[in-house]
Amino acid sequence: MTRVPRRTAAALLAAVLAVPFTLLLGAAPAQAAGYRYWSFWKWSNSAWTYQQQGPTVYVPQDGGVDGWRFAVSPDGGQDAARPTAAGDFGAICAATPAQPGRKRVAVVLDFGTAADAPSGETPPAPRTACAAVPATASSAEVLAAALPPLRYSAGGLLCAIAGYPRTGCGETVPDAGAATAEHADHPGSGPSLGLIAGGALVAALAGGAVWQARRRRNRPIP
Repeated sequence: MTRVPRRTAAALLAAVLAVPFTLLLGAAPAQAAGYRYWSFWKWSNSAWTYQQQGPTVYVPQDGGVDGWRFAVSPDGGQDAARPTAAGDFGAICAATPAQPGRKRVAVVLDFGTAADAPSGETPPAPRTACAAVPATASSAEVLAAALPPLRYSAGGLLCAIAGYPRTGCGETVPDAGAATAEHADHPGSGPSLGLIAGGALVAALAGGAVWQARRRRNRPIP
């Protein structure tokens, strides 16, 4: 059997041991700014799911529940803060009777925390509403019927719901990671499972390389 020179084994070991540090350096999150805005959610399977379609496009079904949360979100998308209340359609729409040719959609509105609020503003208490709208109404039309007034930017970004906030629209907020403590419990926070598994695999490879190097070094030369 052909023997691997010691220098080659040492080089292999050094390369393998260097991998975890490369992974850690690549995985270190940069201190990025966040954005203060209303995120859009859908109640599905007893949990809030980030809505992939915009409110002007998405058409909720009769019995659906839309959720809105105002917060500073460092990551945006699915890592944004969720509404804190459950989307209980039966309770929210109990006092709104069904009407022929119209649908009922519940809306959960969470104004966020004091840490999320723009300077000089205090977030109102969370609210719910039930809208009876035409069957083809989008979530934007549901929101306009249930919780006016709405405020939009010139570019069509939803800035305020039920008049909150009074000013501002999707502005950048530095050091967003410290803006709301609840992000610590959000999916996506903490070490990545993939990184941990990758580190374990690299450690195993490193151990194997050490064993192989010792085995070849101690093997009698024929």
